[in-house]
Amino acid sequence: MKALVIGAGIGGLSAAAALQQAGIECEVFEAVKEIKPVGAAISVWPNGVKCMRHLGMGDIMETYGGPMRFMAYKDYRRGDTLTQFSLAPLVARTGGRPCPVSRTELQREMLNHWGRDKVQFGKRVASAQETADGVQVWFTDGTHAHGDMVIAADGSHSALRPFVLGYTPERRYAGYVNWNGLVEIDEAIAPAEQWTTFVGEGKRVSLMPVSDGRFYFFFDVPLPAGLAEDRSTLRADLTRYFSGWAPPVQRLIAALNPQTTNRIEIHDIEPFDRLVRGRVALLGDAGHSTTPDIGQGGCAAMEDAVVLGECVKRHADIDEALRQYEAQRCDRVRDLVLKARKRCDITHGKNMALTQAWYQELSEETGERIINGLCETIQGGPLG
Repeated sequence: MKALVIGAGIGGLSAAAALQQAGIECEVFEAVKEIKPVGAAISVWPNGVKCMRHLGMGDIMETYGGPMRFMAYKDYRRGDTLTQFSLAPLVARTGGRPCPVSRTELQREMLNHWGRDKVQFGKRVASAQETADGVQVWFTDGTHAHGDMVIAADGSHSALRPFVLGYTPERRYAGYVNWNGLVEIDEAIAPAEQWTTFVGEGKRVSLMPVSDGRFYFFFDVPLPAGLAEDRSTLRADLTRYFSGWAPPVQRLIAALNPQTTNRIEIHDIEPFDRLVRGRVALLGDAGHSTTPDIGQGGCAAMEDAVVLGECVKRHADIDEALRQYEAQRCDRVRDLVLKARKRCDITHGKNMALTQAWYQELSEETGERIINGLCETIQGGPLG
């Protein structure tokens, strides 16, 4: 039995590892000739860390996950602490620590785990067709492949999503632009083992520790889509958008490298009622493209892979296994997409009265309410 996995990102490599554990041969195809991760880093919460352990890649998280032991929100102008608390209760309740990790390191190590030479690069999907005994996939280079099932883990612009859904869904602009990158840790900006976020004006500036003494940083600004901005104006743009913000924010803007800072217009897609058509299944961003506002996009792809592997182990019939995968994942990923959207709107001032009320709540926060919310999301995953 053979699976064709389309996409060699986090979702595709997680799926390949899960299927291999279930005794399924996998061929992995990647559209680009060289993977260049989108975004500087990713927050992998304990549900994702548990999935990586389950898939045999827990050592990646232990080695490259940053030491994030505290969490704090700060006032945007004065830099005063609105709330600060330990994440130890979250670790105790969920059985794992959060692991912010560089995307480059995560992608590299996952590729090494699977075997870089086992991935066929430069294979962009053109079309797919179900056959009497499986699925045939054609690539734009004129080649084709046949498998008993196809796992479409080809990202938020998935070429196979319309085949599964029967239509091409619209991507929805979430209303804000995100700049992100990596800088050396500087405790004049934020403590080295803390997730620190400055909030105000419907904007935010956030820093998380990753490996090798670096912060993953991001800036969010509500803006119209399609503005013409480039690296040559990046520092000036951020200086303008964050004029009057606290000295640590200004220090971060001065420290970042415009050449390695990414600028991304954030989108999501309305949740789908299906993830499977016959023997073709959507996984990861192909199946649930979300905003990054609750940090669960990568974790959700890892969860998908774990559930897929377990369904294939339990059901010898592929069609039934994929139906079970869909049944177990649809509600969960819908919930994550909509939770992220709700958090996005509050954080980014869609209704400034609600956003101001959130700022006030933060000033009264002990940490208990935030940790309860994080635990609820984390423990809703397949491994508890």
